[in-house]
Amino acid sequence: MDIRLIWLAVGTFAIGVESFAISSLLPQIADSTGVSLTQAGYLVIAFSLANAFGSPILAALTGTADRRRILTVSALVFTVGAVWAACSYGYADLMAARVLMAFAAGLYSATAQATGVAISSVDHRARAISVIVGGTSMAVAFGAPLGALVAGYASWRGSYFMVAGFGVVAALSIWIMLPAGLRGAQLGIRQRVAAIALPGVRGALLTTLLNLAGAFTVIIYLAVIATQAIGLSREWVPVVLLAFGIGAAIGNAAGGQLADRVGARRTVVGATVMNVLLLAAMSVVPHLPGGIMVGAFFAVVVLWGATGWAFPPAQASHLLSLSPGNAPLVLSLNASALYLGIAAGSLIGGLVLQYGTPSDLGWVGALLPALSLFGMGLTATRRPPRAALAGLG
Repeated sequence: MDIRLIWLAVGTFAIGVESFAISSLLPQIADSTGVSLTQAGYLVIAFSLANAFGSPILAALTGTADRRRILTVSALVFTVGAVWAACSYGYADLMAARVLMAFAAGLYSATAQATGVAISSVDHRARAISVIVGGTSMAVAFGAPLGALVAGYASWRGSYFMVAGFGVVAALSIWIMLPAGLRGAQLGIRQRVAAIALPGVRGALLTTLLNLAGAFTVIIYLAVIATQAIGLSREWVPVVLLAFGIGAAIGNAAGGQLADRVGARRTVVGATVMNVLLLAAMSVVPHLPGGIMVGAFFAVVVLWGATGWAFPPAQASHLLSLSPGNAPLVLSLNASALYLGIAAGSLIGGLVLQYGTPSDLGWVGALLPALSLFGMGLTATRRPPRAALAGLG
């Protein structure tokens, strides 16, 4: 394995820590800024939307720039945003800081994956993506519980200072370890959006959006399920997050290897089917007898973490197989679809809690990846008209 991939993953780890730790920080943030828990949850949606729409625009503006420079600068801007968040005076100030972080995170993630593909051989590109996405998996496994632990001693502001530290490490590592001179092609917004017309891409992006929406309908409120539906005390929440993260780390590595060995599409379909079943199981477990409920809950959490995080590297590899010559385009669009899915899932989960119960989150979440199985059929659509692809050459 190319050691440079590890340093690219340090940046996705920093981004992942902030993205996943915030779910455990929302009550503190709500109390500190004087807003409701629902309003604090808008911070997640704002970050996801800014990331989704900002990533392709920034990628277009920086298309021909040195990738080492882009990655380093975006990591530093993310760090500045984290410090801003830690020192913010109120809710609006914190919201603005998170939007800045989202823009930097979106540019970093898309550029890091494209760079990983560029420095890897064709038969190892899915594994390269899995290593980079693995930074997020490690953040889920260890960063989110660590962020909650730091917040317990130094408030949510301390967690943001910790994230800023990770951002500095990522920027320095990338500047030292990556070679200069790696550049992408100059592609405008129209060309990037036109990539949606490439054969199969539209259906694949829909698959990404629906899978992530289903997952984040539950992930954002996993602590609520653990405490209110399963009956665990709040002291068990870090253990639940750790169990999910360990499964995610295993699944991420397995997803990349399976995509290379048995095919990306097969891996995506298998992971999606398992996600449907395990998300539905999250609504079944609270109704099991008390003697087996807790054990079954942890088993489902670990397995779901594994299947859920097997999906991203396999899906990225599948998109690349649809259009090998347009890696930056399809990866950027996939990142946007991913964050739109996170925003949608966060919103749907909040509505479920408003009108239902925590035990309803699982089956509602399961409906979304189930719908994505139909979306996968769109990947076999006919080739678009020649004019639709003229601007992509």
